[in-house]
Formats: sequence, C-alpha cells, structure tokens
Amino acid sequence: MSNSNQKIVPHLWYDKEAKEAAEFYAAIFPDSKIIDVTTIPGTPSGDSETVTFELWGQKFMAISAGPFFQMNPSISFFVNFDPSREKDARGKLDEVWNKLSEGGTVLMSLGQYPFSERYGWIQDKYGLSWQLILTNPEGEERPPILPSLLFVGDQCGNSEEAMRFYLSVFKNARQGLVARYPKGMEPDKEGTIMFSDFMLENQWFASMDSAYEHKFSFNEAISFMVYCDTQEEIDYYWNQLSAVPEAEQCGWLKDKFGISWQIVPSEMDEMMSKGTPEQLARLTKAFLKMKKFDLAELQKAYEG
Repeated sequence: MSNSNQKIVPHLWYDKEAKEAAEFYAAIFPDSKIIDVTTIPGTPSGDSETVTFELWGQKFMAISAGPFFQMNPSISFFVNFDPSREKDARGKLDEVWNKLSEGGTVLMSLGQYPFSERYGWIQDKYGLSWQLILTNPEGEERPPILPSLLFVGDQCGNSEEAMRFYLSVFKNARQGLVARYPKGMEPDKEGTIMFSDFMLENQWFASMDSAYEHKFSFNEAISFMVYCDTQEEIDYYWNQLSAVPEAEQCGWLKDKFGISWQIVPSEMDEMMSKGTPEQLARLTKAFLKMKKFDLAELQKAYEG
C-alpha cells in the first residue's frame, strides 16, 4: 500500500552513506524499494547523491551531503507490528530488531513495558533510531512506520503546543491519542505528554516530552519535506512555519520548536530525476541562491 502522493516526506541527511543506508533499510522492511538515485552536481558539499525510497509503503528521501549534521534520537521512527495485520507480528518485530541492531546501539532494551507486550528503541549503525512496538490490535489502526518527535531540554513540555500548532497549519489533520504523565513520574512533570499522535496531511506523527537529561536536540539531520503544487502553497507553509530567519536557505526553514522543514515544489523531484546534466546544473545554480523557493524562476532555469 504505497502512498506515492505523500505530501510530507521525511528527509535524512548523511555524510556519504545515503544510498548504502537506504539499501540496508529496504532489505529489512517489508514492501520496500529504492525508487530513484540522482546526483546533484556542484552543491556546496560537492556532488550530492539523493535517494528516494519507500519503506513499508512510507516514502523517504535521503541525501549524502557531507558531515554537517549528526542524527540523534530527538526524531525517530515508530514501527508498528500489528498482530491483526501481520502473521507472526512478534517474530517479525524480533527479526527486524536483530537486523537493525547490527552495529547499532540499544536505547531501550527489547522487552515488555506497561504500554506494550514487546517494545524496544534502537539506534542503527547509521545513527537513525527506531522504536519497534507490538501494537495493540484493539486500538485505531496506524501505519506501519511513522515519525516520532521527542521534546527534550529547553523544548521539554512543548509537545502539546507543537501538536496544536501543526494541527492548525496543515490540512487533513486531526488529533489521535494523548497520554499524559501522571504524578510521581519525576523528572517528568504531571500533565506533560508521555505519548501522543496526530495526523497531518493524512500522515501520522507521534510526539512526546522527556525531562531526562539528554545530550541532543532537533537538528537538520532529519527534516520534513512538504510538497507544494503552487507558489501560493509554498508561500503559505513558509510563512506559517519559518521562525528562524538565519536558518532559511534553499527551501529549508526552522520552526519555533527547532524542527527543520523543506518547502518544495512537487515538480522538483521530476525535474531532478528526468533532467539532463545541463538542466540539473541550471536548476541547482538557481535554487542555491534562493531562501524560499520561487517556482516560476525554478521552471525558467530548468527550461533554460
């Protein structure tokens, strides 16, 4: 069940391993494939390779663009193994866990927790982290893979505000579950978000607060691309989300919570994968000068 018209696509930044990592993941998850590999010539990090791929029906994009950002667990991916959908869901969970553990680091060991019969949090050898969970089939259905936001440090306690903000910005959006920390869970404050999930543009996200001492926070290593069909749409998301003027470049912005978004024209992927080297060079030269993308200018550059 591929969601090819997925409007929000998680984007992973690697030093050089984008293709290798994408192939690693595609071999581990069901219903996965590499869709496209394109080299963008002459970026500030030299020739950058971009990889579009799908994991269990969820679209991703990855780029090899130099050692500038390090992935960390502030953004991870939940993987739902639902016994009502999967034969031997538990066995499959364990198998995926074992493959992702290869060279990885365990953040929460695989086992039984109050919220799940079987759950574990692992950071793989490329630095990306995954929360594998045996889903309660009684609950409302969720997609197999969804991004999860962890609000820590000075962002701790902002999970709820962020959820409300995103629900107000994006269309086809609704709130799902909200579970709050009870009294007596110090350092976590009563009433902050232990777990919540919400849908933006028909796509599920999870979020939670954690008051423990974490040595990481949101950064550009994992961002979210929002595909837009018109300049009006590009302007709308840019104006709603951008909160850090100095972070604005090449279609990237940072919101008030420190999360990075890329507001991109839907046509961009097609131009990138179908363009001649000359067209790609012109397109790259044009977009490297922009902060917010100007669709007409990009089309003009591409067409020469």
